[in-house]
Order: sequence, then structure tokens, then C-alpha cells
Amino acid sequence: MEKFAFIDGGVCAAEGFTASGVLNKIKESRTTYDTALIFSDSVCNAAGVFTQNRVKAECVKFTKAQIADGKAQAVIMNSGNANACTGKQGYENAEKEAVAVSEKLKISKSDVLVCSTGVIGQQLPVEKILNGLDKSVSLLSKNGNVEARQAIMTTDTKFKETALEAKIGGKTVKIGTMAKGSGMIHINLGTMLSVITTDCAISSKMLEKALRLSVAGTYNCVSIDGDTSTNDTLLILANGKAGNAEIDSENEDFNDFVAALNVLNTQMAKKIAADGEGASRLVTCNVVGADTVENARGLAKAVICSNLVKAAFFGADANWGRILDAMGYSGFNFTPEKTSVSFLSREGAKRYFDAGEQNGGKENQIKVFDHGVPLNFDENLAKKILTEEAVEILVELEDGSEKGTAWGCDLTYDYVKINGDYRT
Repeated sequence: MEKFAFIDGGVCAAEGFTASGVLNKIKESRTTYDTALIFSDSVCNAAGVFTQNRVKAECVKFTKAQIADGKAQAVIMNSGNANACTGKQGYENAEKEAVAVSEKLKISKSDVLVCSTGVIGQQLPVEKILNGLDKSVSLLSKNGNVEARQAIMTTDTKFKETALEAKIGGKTVKIGTMAKGSGMIHINLGTMLSVITTDCAISSKMLEKALRLSVAGTYNCVSIDGDTSTNDTLLILANGKAGNAEIDSENEDFNDFVAALNVLNTQMAKKIAADGEGASRLVTCNVVGADTVENARGLAKAVICSNLVKAAFFGADANWGRILDAMGYSGFNFTPEKTSVSFLSREGAKRYFDAGEQNGGKENQIKVFDHGVPLNFDENLAKKILTEEAVEILVELEDGSEKGTAWGCDLTYDYVKINGDYRT
């Protein structure tokens, strides 16, 4: 087996995990699944990262408390209602879900995590979820990822999942994930729910460390619209069924696990960026030659976050000045006089993809700015490159040897349309 191999199964790919998705009509207009359940047949070591928004949904507060002991066995997730800004009743509703799930699955209430996404400021119709629990439990299966991945979607146009196998400690380890995320997405996560499941044996402490290391260069390098949500949650559960020696320190096995996690989370970060609300292009910014990783990532994020840059990509306009402008006000170090900018794309590349590398044919590249000086470039070639669905901005610096990447999308008329009547 190669070091990493993509496989099917999403959150059900790892040994011991099952999932289901059902329709509980949490939002009356919903016609597809809206409640997902993920279950491990044994208690897992667990970790999570959550929204940096000062206003946190009640389910986020509840789940942060639940996962504080580093253990979990089930996750219940709903779309259609965020259970955010709902006070004591909202918190109690999240707790009711955990109690009911624990009773149905015959597990500890402290091992149930709860996630919600959807409209902010409305009480969650929790009875609908509770009434549908028998069905959620009865439908748990190794193929349940298909329904579960749909149940967490809101304005997403595509489900988002991936899974891979990796050799760790001489054993084949499987890691799978599903996520939702399309709008209200900004650095430090966004309206993003994601669950990662793995059969790797790894301690809770090392699991949290691995997750935080990976998130810094993947999920936290995505921006759709500059808004950080009240609900964003990324959870990881590890049940140890792969049989590798438990990873309890930063050793070679730990590094291999982080590398696999980075591959997985990079795929998901790109999928979220590609499916930004109203998007027609996936835009990647690669910064190379920076003095620190932090500066490289910070500069890449600043470019991706700029509404002027995003609008230029919607119009396939090679307006590189907006890129330099965004870098200049970002507060991150670089030397403008030693900076070069190019645009790249692959002919026929798609902005949304299944696994592995972007598809497409011949790569086209055009340099528009070289060592602080504008270039006379072929506008027709630039337009051709920027009209592809997946486009890269390459920023070359001469300040060091570090690099960083961020992912985003263009800003289209449809973004405004989608968010003009979101509550309905």
C-alpha cells in the first residue's frame, strides 16, 4: 500500500463505526435527511476544536463540556436549526438529546456529543429529534455515511466526505470524515461541522495535539465570506481497533498520524472552499519563500479573504494589484520589492472533486508581477486561466524558505441572493 490511499466509506470507513441519517422535519420545508447519528461500538478517545466567536451556540457549550474528559462514543447532529442564542432552554435541549441517545444506545450520557447547524435564534424542536431516535438507531450501518453526510447539509450544494488508509506503527489505520460548510465561513473555522473517525490507537492528549496541529494549516486556512459562525465544531474520535501500539507521545507514529490527518483535512478544506455559497471558482493562494510559516499563511489568508480579489476572480480579471494591496494591509511580513505574482490553472479542472489531486489537463501559468515590477502580459491567456473552475494564485517571496496555503472562492451575485432570504 502507498503511504496514503483514498478509500470509500466516510465516517464509517474505520473499524467499529456506523452511522445513519433520517428526516425529522426540523425545518418544515426540508425534504432530505436532517438528523445524523454516528456511533462507535466501543468508547473512543476524543478531542475537538470549536468556534472562536464570542457568541457560542448552546450545543457548542454543551459539547465542549462533554468532551472535556477526552472520551466519546456517539455524535448526534442536525441541520435546519442552530440551537444558538437560545439560552437555558437551548442548553437543556442539547442535554435532552444526549440523555435520549445514551438510553437508546445503552452508553454513558457523558459520551454523547451534540452538534447543530442552521438558523440562529430559534428554539430547537427537540421533540422531533427524540421522536425520530428509534429510527436513527435502527438504521445505523456501515453504509449509513451516505445518509449522514446529507443530513448535515444546509446551503451546501455537495456533500463533503473523504476517507483514507495509512500505515502507522506497522498497522493499516483508517481515517474517515464528513463535513458541512458553505457560507458564514472564515479563518478559525466557520459555519462548519465536521466529524473525523479513526480506528487508530492514540491517547486523548495526543489526539487533541494532532488535531490542533492539522487544523492550523487546513480548516483554519479557509474563508468564504469573512464571517465566523456561532456553531463551528470539529470533532475527532479514535477507538483503537486498528491494533497499533497506542500513540502516547510525539514519536514517528504520531508524525505519521498527523501527516495522514493533514491529507484528509486538506481535502475537506478544499471541498468547503469549492462549495462556497454561490461560488463558481475554487481559488487557492500559495505563498512560498516567506520568513515564517505564520507569515506565509497569514499573507495567503489575507489574499483569499479580500472581497476585491474575490470579485476580480468572479470577473476573471487579472487584477494583481488587489493581491498586493491585501498582502500590504495584512500586517504580515514580506518585502514588496522582492515579490512576484503568477496565476495558474489546469485546463478542464473542476472546482469540486472526489479525492486526490485536482483533475484537468495541461497546466497554464502566467506571471503578472516580478520582483516588485509590473509585467506586460498576455491578457487573453490570463483571461483563459482565470476562467477555469480551479485557479491558483502563486506568490513568490525571497524572505525565507517557508510556505503557506489558503483556500477560498469567488464572490458572485448568487451569494447575495442566498443570504438575502436565508431564514425562509
